[in-house]
Amino acid sequence: MTSNHTLISRFPHLRRDFAASLVVFLVALPLCVGVAVASGVPAELGLVTGIVGGLVTGLMRGSSLQVSGPAAGLTVLVFEAVKEFGLPVLGVIVLLTGLLQVAMGLLRLGRYFRAISVSVVEGMLAGIGLVLIAGQLYPALSAKAPDSGLGKIAGLPGAFLDAFGDGGALASLAVCAGTIAVLLLWRHTPAKVRAVPGPLAAVGLATLAALALSLPVATVEVRGLLDSVQPPPLSAFGELAGAGLLGTVLAFALIASAESLFSAAAVDRLHSGPRTQYNRELVAQGVGNTVCGLLGALPMTAVIVRSAANVQAGARTKASRVLHGLWLLLFAALLPGVLAHIPVPALAGILIHAGAKLVPVRALAALWREHRGEALVLAVTAVSIVAVSMFEGVLIGLALAVLKTAWEASHVRLEVVDKGAGPVQAHLSGNATFLRLPKILDSLESLPQDRPVRLDLSGLHHLDHACRTALRNWAARHSAAGTEPVELVTAA
Repeated sequence: MTSNHTLISRFPHLRRDFAASLVVFLVALPLCVGVAVASGVPAELGLVTGIVGGLVTGLMRGSSLQVSGPAAGLTVLVFEAVKEFGLPVLGVIVLLTGLLQVAMGLLRLGRYFRAISVSVVEGMLAGIGLVLIAGQLYPALSAKAPDSGLGKIAGLPGAFLDAFGDGGALASLAVCAGTIAVLLLWRHTPAKVRAVPGPLAAVGLATLAALALSLPVATVEVRGLLDSVQPPPLSAFGELAGAGLLGTVLAFALIASAESLFSAAAVDRLHSGPRTQYNRELVAQGVGNTVCGLLGALPMTAVIVRSAANVQAGARTKASRVLHGLWLLLFAALLPGVLAHIPVPALAGILIHAGAKLVPVRALAALWREHRGEALVLAVTAVSIVAVSMFEGVLIGLALAVLKTAWEASHVRLEVVDKGAGPVQAHLSGNATFLRLPKILDSLESLPQDRPVRLDLSGLHHLDHACRTALRNWAARHSAAGTEPVELVTAA
């Protein structure tokens, strides 16, 4: 009795954290496996990343309730990296990503990720969601997916037509559709039933149906935990000489860090506990990715689905996420054979559902009504990711966001008051930069040539050199027409 009392006094939230850890484990299990399979790597590597996210990153300071693991948001990038460089080099990429994140955290750059345009991040996630949905429809149809994002989308009509004459493809599609249906309907079930997380219920029911009906569908290939963990060989580090690999590392680091820190901001809104320390969280994510790289596993990010489940299940401290990593380790060590019965189209259904959540259709419609520039940045970023690649798409989105900001920052207004007698009063206000110079000159040159002009510049917050020179030249030309010299009024 005394020992129990001592344990409770030392860990007052242990009961809540223990219960929350089981919920997070049940949510994380199918997602870890599904992300690994979709990324083109052994299923066990997804579990390894989930274990590291719990036992390593989970112990570190940063965000107390945020849960880390393999994320659907990096699936497309990982698949492309494995296809281009091979699985052994993936460990090198993830290792360098982790070291770069640690360096950024130590240099206190974490807070700067909060300055990234929300439209770019949402566009990035929407692009990933579209490619993820298109890519996972192929395993749902027992077909091989094309390599490019545009190829995946363009090939879907043909893949569906081919499936209608193939019994195995139709069975696979039925399992995928059934999994998605369970996920959509699960929140309408009684509260006691909802104690089982939707993703686990959907995969469990799909597995039972496939076994009971002997459906001809592909299942997860199992290699065993120790066989799957392959630290990168020294020869894999030779790829560092190529610019392509370094660009991939940079893409992993930027996207994983942005997704983790945006997730942290979202999780902070869900609870009233300690706020996220962004630089420490970036270091924690980096240490986790460094360990994952050494083990040859998938990269990790903080994942909003698991983190929200953790908060909603009543977690109070980091103990819940550490314990969820322990449950994943025990499952991978003691029950790996269970994975071999999971139908691949069921995992495809999980990821199609996750991908659909990444595409903010309603938010985009509202954004278009209120802030069309932001909506354009979001849409262009998403389309660029689908059409070109993840890294280039994000760069295009960032460049467009910077241009949009520069354009808006150069907003200038010219008010003209002409009372019919005396000088024409022209008042410039805002930020006069070279971006708006054509508009300013067009307006000034439309003023009457035979009237004196008083140009008031006192309302300008900024006047760059190009505008200052152009205004002086305009004033000289206007005065040369035989009227009184233009009166320039500047701030005191």
